Amino acid sequence: MISKFNIGDTKTFLRVVRPQDVAEFEAGQVHPFYATFALGRDAEWAGRLFVLEMLEEDEEGIGTSLTIDHRSPALEGQEVQITSTITALEGNQLDCSFEAKVGSRVIATGTTGQRILKKSVVQRIKEKAGSE
Repeated sequence: MISKFNIGDTKTFLRVVRPQDVAEFEAGQVHPFYATFALGRDAEWAGRLFVLEMLEEDEEGIGTSLTIDHRSPALEGQEVQITSTITALEGNQLDCSFEAKVGSRVIATGTTGQRILKKSVVQRIKEKAGSE
């Protein structure tokens, strides 16, 4: 693992809300707003931007935690800015807080956790999960 970041460092990801990002389930569309599950995916990606620069060739990152306080909607076509900030970096564990905004309006806050593991360990986890 490459150690190149510090607590307080930030990364930003921009998402223009797409049709596939709105709340929709098997029964149909719930509402035309950025779904909490899509927001969670994008918040994890914002934190993964750190991981991508930390990985050695034989390593991969996996998610370990996600919390979201979804406060306000974003409509399809609106641009959401997700800023991820490192809050803890201990061993191979990276924890971040995030804030998602549309313009100056905060639509969500939360936390993400990711762990960097050897690809061989990830493969063993996959094989074990597949055998259960």
